[in-house]
Amino acid sequence: MSVQERKQRERAERERLIVATARELAEQQGWDAVTTRRLAERIEYSQPVLYSHFRGKREIIGAVAIEGATEMAAALRAATSAADGPRTRVTALARAYLEFAARNPAVYDAMFELDGGLAFAHEDTPQPLKDAFAALLEGLGEVAGDGVHPALFTEVFWAALHGLATLTRAGRLPPEDTEPRVELLVDRLAMV
Repeated sequence: MSVQERKQRERAERERLIVATARELAEQQGWDAVTTRRLAERIEYSQPVLYSHFRGKREIIGAVAIEGATEMAAALRAATSAADGPRTRVTALARAYLEFAARNPAVYDAMFELDGGLAFAHEDTPQPLKDAFAALLEGLGEVAGDGVHPALFTEVFWAALHGLATLTRAGRLPPEDTEPRVELLVDRLAMV
């Protein structure tokens, strides 16, 4: 291995460490606790080293969001791959989405609530974000209904899931009623 390859590998490892540490700190104490100074202390590198990877917290949030989008896409595809039939597939997709949001609140916030400097629904949207939407579309496209564009239907269904996830987490909706909400959403919106 050349010196250049070793340096690139070490840089990538440091970047993964920064993102993992930011994610861990955010999950434990919230995003307000994630500062470059605290991250530098936790990873035992100086702040200038941290800034050589990310210009600031916003870019770190963006990196966590991209990582989360990759994980969410995998979770959605895993949930729908074992499902048999449209109703089972849509129900599995909704449950997987809500479970991901509940298990990873800081990552979910990085993806959808905080400014990570990422473009959504644009040509320059990062591929992992496009892939997460594609995972939703794959599970919902066939139930959009006649005359309804599958991507538009997916956006509306996604908005409903996002609302359920954020309102439940905020204590505005009781978590014990999540399953009836999923059933209602599948019955009325997906109509399967």
